[in-house]
Amino acid sequence: MSFTGKLAELLARPNQDPAGGPEAPWYLKYGSRVLGIVAAFFAILFGLWNVLSIIGLSVSCLVAGIIQMLAGFVVMALEAPFCFVCIEKVNDVSKMVDAKPMFFRAGLYCAMAVPPIFMCFGLASLFGSGLIFATGAVYGMMALGKKASREDMAAAATSPTQMSGSQAGGQMQMGGDQHITLMEDPDVWRPT
Repeated sequence: MSFTGKLAELLARPNQDPAGGPEAPWYLKYGSRVLGIVAAFFAILFGLWNVLSIIGLSVSCLVAGIIQMLAGFVVMALEAPFCFVCIEKVNDVSKMVDAKPMFFRAGLYCAMAVPPIFMCFGLASLFGSGLIFATGAVYGMMALGKKASREDMAAAATSPTQMSGSQAGGQMQMGGDQHITLMEDPDVWRPT
C-alpha cells in the first residue's frame, strides 16, 4: 500500500461509533478529536516544562512531567494515529480503542490526567493535564448519549399510581392525578 493510500485510510475513520453506540453530532465527534490533539500537544509541551523543573530540585515535578508527557503521547496516538505512520502497532491500538465504547476512552483520559496535577500542582501541569481531562469529559458526555424528549422524560418520571391503563403507541400516558409527592408516601418517610 502506498503512503498516500495509508494516510487516506487513517484519515477516513475519525471517531467512528462502536456497534450500538450513541449517535453523537458531527461537531462533537470532530471537536473531541481536535481537542484531543491540541490537548496532547500542550500536555507534551508543559510536561517538558515540568521536566525542566529538575533545575529547582523538584523530583515530584520531574516525575509528574514525565507522566504528563507520556499521557500526551498516548492521547496523540489514539486521536491522531497518522502522526505515527511509521509505527504499525499505533494504528492497531488506535483501531482497538476506537472499537470500544466511548466511556472507556473517557475514563482512560481522565485517569491519565489526574496524577500529574496532584504530584506537581502548578499552571503547567494544571493546563496540560486539564486539557486531557476536558477531552475525557467530552467523550464522557458523548457516551451518555442524546437527551430524551420531554414526553419520554415525563413518562419515566411518573409513578405507577399516576399512569393510566392505556398505553398508546408504546408511550406511557400521564394519569389524571398530578399532585402526588414523595411526602405523601408513608413508606418512603417512615422512620425505621
